Amino acid sequence: MGESTFGKERWCILLLFGLVGQIAWAVENMYFNLFVFETIAPDLGTVTLMVQLSGVAATVTTLVAGTLSDKLGNRRSFISWGYIIWGVTVALFGMLNTDLVAALTHTNTAKALGITLVLVVVADCVMTVFGSTANDAAFNAWVTDNTAEAYRGRTEGVLSILPLGAMLIVAGGFGMLAQLVGYRALFLGLGVLISLCGVLGLFMLRDSQGLVKNGSLADIFYGFRPRVVRENPALYLTFLIMCIYGIACQTFMPYLIIYMKTYLGFTTMEYSVVFGLAIVVGAVINLRLSAVADRKSKAKLLYVAAGVMAVGLFGMWLSHRGGKAVLLLTFGLAGLVMITGYIFVSALCGALSRDHTPVADAGKLQGVRMIFGVLIPMLAGPAIGNAINRAVGATLPDLGSADTMTTQYIPAPGIFLAGALVALLVLALIPLLCKYCKKEKTV
Repeated sequence: MGESTFGKERWCILLLFGLVGQIAWAVENMYFNLFVFETIAPDLGTVTLMVQLSGVAATVTTLVAGTLSDKLGNRRSFISWGYIIWGVTVALFGMLNTDLVAALTHTNTAKALGITLVLVVVADCVMTVFGSTANDAAFNAWVTDNTAEAYRGRTEGVLSILPLGAMLIVAGGFGMLAQLVGYRALFLGLGVLISLCGVLGLFMLRDSQGLVKNGSLADIFYGFRPRVVRENPALYLTFLIMCIYGIACQTFMPYLIIYMKTYLGFTTMEYSVVFGLAIVVGAVINLRLSAVADRKSKAKLLYVAAGVMAVGLFGMWLSHRGGKAVLLLTFGLAGLVMITGYIFVSALCGALSRDHTPVADAGKLQGVRMIFGVLIPMLAGPAIGNAINRAVGATLPDLGSADTMTTQYIPAPGIFLAGALVALLVLALIPLLCKYCKKEKTV
């Protein structure tokens, strides 16, 4: 169990492993697909399959690795060696190309291309296995082991900002680096960074003194047992809220930049400034809000967080008419409100899930968290958003520029309205969550 204060050493570990892990995930989500599309084949079917199988691999891996880290009573080795091997797989991914495969397999270009496409899907899944072992399973369990309820709002507030910080770093810097040095050097450099982080972990990381060996491999299904659900209602209600909030986000988030560029007509510089300012200001606001969360009821604060997020999304839905200056201002302000609620909901849900996770079973439950927080939202959200886009059928703008699109329609404002309506569903579950949170505190 965490001590009365988190401590500088733990803050260092949380920031280092949290940020490097999020940068790795951001590069995988934003640039691995682009790398395949631009350097191997413009095959969106392969890209789609890679994303889908990666999500499945992440969830299954977290279930297994989290359970193993409980069984062995060890997070340190899973994190450190996981990051080391994760870095190696990222570096090797950049080496994949059709010419290399053709030379190694002595096949013609057509056959080599097919083999290469299979290899990139497999390689992405392998990377995800080690990344999820180190980050999603072991690191998340380590944070739960080493934090106390008294300051979880602050630590979770920082953790919820790291993905956005990583997105800023990757979106702003990695694109220019890819143009300057190429994908191979970019992935090699990132791989070295991830592996060095793992090496540092061998010296810096220490498991919580309260961590003991617990359970067996049969506990992979521990989190799905009816008894466990009945004994931890606040935890599973939090997971359900995370799921709904995740679906709301995934309804619009995959299409956000494309929407700003095509439907609103923002230039790369304009949408980068709007996106960047919203993230930075929203993150600063949430550093203050997350401190408040440690003094107030986190469950009740979800009313505010979900409401703010929904209001921001309604504003983004309405902000699609007017001149460029008006659009930049109104969409930017609405985006700031949305991002503020988005980060706050994420921080509160993360803190609540840690507050109500049985300490001895933290590893076993990370896979369940992934199913609710990642797998279901990534399957359902984009499906809802793209169904709206297809139904509206907004026409593609003039393609006289160098940028081309692969679909006959573009994202429509309705994705933000749908996201807002889904986010409001969270409000229906908060009274029940408050009830169980209060009941568990009195036990």
